[in-house]
Amino acid sequence: MNRKVVLSGIQPTGNLHLGRYFGAIENWVHLQNDFDCVYCVVNYHAITMPYNPVKLQENVWELVYNLLACGVNHESLFIQSKIPEHTELCWILSCMCSYGELSRMTQFKDKTDQVKEKNKDSFVSCGLFTYPVLQAADILMYRADYVPVGKDQDQHLELTRNIAQRFNAVVGKDYFVAPEALYTETPKILSTADPSKKMSASAGDKHNIDLFAPVDTIRKQIRSAVTDTGERSDTMSAGVENLFQLLKACKQTAIYNELLAEYSNQTLSYAVLKDHVADAVIQMVQPIQDRKKEIIADKKAVKDMIKSSSMNIRERAIATLNEVRSLTGLN
Repeated sequence: MNRKVVLSGIQPTGNLHLGRYFGAIENWVHLQNDFDCVYCVVNYHAITMPYNPVKLQENVWELVYNLLACGVNHESLFIQSKIPEHTELCWILSCMCSYGELSRMTQFKDKTDQVKEKNKDSFVSCGLFTYPVLQAADILMYRADYVPVGKDQDQHLELTRNIAQRFNAVVGKDYFVAPEALYTETPKILSTADPSKKMSASAGDKHNIDLFAPVDTIRKQIRSAVTDTGERSDTMSAGVENLFQLLKACKQTAIYNELLAEYSNQTLSYAVLKDHVADAVIQMVQPIQDRKKEIIADKKAVKDMIKSSSMNIRERAIATLNEVRSLTGLN
C-alpha cells in the first residue's frame, strides 16, 4: 500500500539552532518512518527578502550538510531551485488565487515591517507578496496529503487548500488533494537571553543556540540563561520553564522529574539546573556534530548525492506539471 505523502520545507537562512531542530527537524526525521516524505531547501523563498547571492549559495549547502547530520534521508531531500517546475506551477496557481486572498496574509505585513526596520531604503519585493502561492505549488506538486505546520502557518495551508479546490473546479476534475495539517507535538523553545521571545537566528547570536556550535559555547550560553527576572513567585518564570523545556526535549525524563520536584520544594539551585541542561544538550548534539564531520569530509560526494536526489524528485514534479498543463489547456 502506498504511504501518505508529507511535504515540508526550510529556508536556508540563519543557523540551525535548537529551536528549529526541536520545532521541526527532529520531527522530520521521525516522520520518515511512517510516510513518503519530501523535504525541500526552499531557496526560491529565501530571495523574497533582501539577501546576498554568494551567502545564499553557501547557506544552502551548509543547511544540506546539517539536515543530513540530523538524520534526514538524502533520498527525501532536494533543493528547490533544481526543480524549476515549481515556478511554472506557481504561475498557473497564481491565476487560481485572488489578490484579496493574498492581501489578507498576515505574514506579508510582518515581513514588510522587518524589511523596513533593517533598511529603510530596501524595497519590498512582489515575491514577498506572492510567495504563499509558491508555497502552495511546493505542496501540491507532490500531491501531499499532510503538511507538518505550526499554528502560525494555518493561514497559508488554508490558502493552499482553497487554491487546490478552485483548480479542481476550473478543470472539472478532483486532481489536487486538499492537504491537511499534521500537528505533531513539538517543544516550543524560547530565547535563553530573552524568554519573552522565541529562539530565533534573526534576533541575533545571543538569542539562539546553534546546534553545531562548539560545546563550550553551548555550555556558556546556557549558563548565562535568564531565569527569574525578580522575586520568585508561585508561578514558574518563562526563563526557568524554558530550561525545563530544553531538558524535556533532550529526553532526560528522570532528571527532569527530579529537578522539577526540587523546584516545587524550593530547593533547586538554578546553577545546578543550568548545568544539567547544558549536559543534556551537549549529549544530544555531539553525535550529530560527529556525523557532520564525516559528511563534510567529502563535500563533493554529498553535493553529487543531493543533486541526484533532486533530479529523482524532479521526475515526480515533471509528471505532475505535464498533467496540469493538459488539464489547463496549456499542452
